[in-house]
Amino acid sequence: MWTCERVVGADLDVEEVIGLYRASTLAERRPVADGERFARMLAGANLVVVARADDGSLIGIARSITDGAYATYLSDLAVDVAYQGKGVGRDLIRVTQEAAPEADVILLSAPAAVGYYPHIGFTRHESAWTLGTRH
Repeated sequence: MWTCERVVGADLDVEEVIGLYRASTLAERRPVADGERFARMLAGANLVVVARADDGSLIGIARSITDGAYATYLSDLAVDVAYQGKGVGRDLIRVTQEAAPEADVILLSAPAAVGYYPHIGFTRHESAWTLGTRH
């Protein structure tokens, strides 16, 4: 089993979280080699929920930015592959929603996870746009 709780991103051990990103495959699309930048990612998120196994090991994270009233951008949902398919991601999203219940949760899916989100209640949005260097 596991527990989910809201935490302060800046208080997390950066190396522990990088290890989780690697164990979840999200490291392929995040700057895990740049520890300082990765630490800024954690510190800059104002809504961070972690899942820990009964032994205290980090098995999941939902890293979001929210105004608490209208929109929550869930920028990272990472679950250790050994725990995927067991409900950890669903629990992380539930606790994220509970933290800002009036806000819609918005995310951009990793290509491999496109089929997961409709399964847990998300609706596809056809007009998302990005601007930046990572397209």
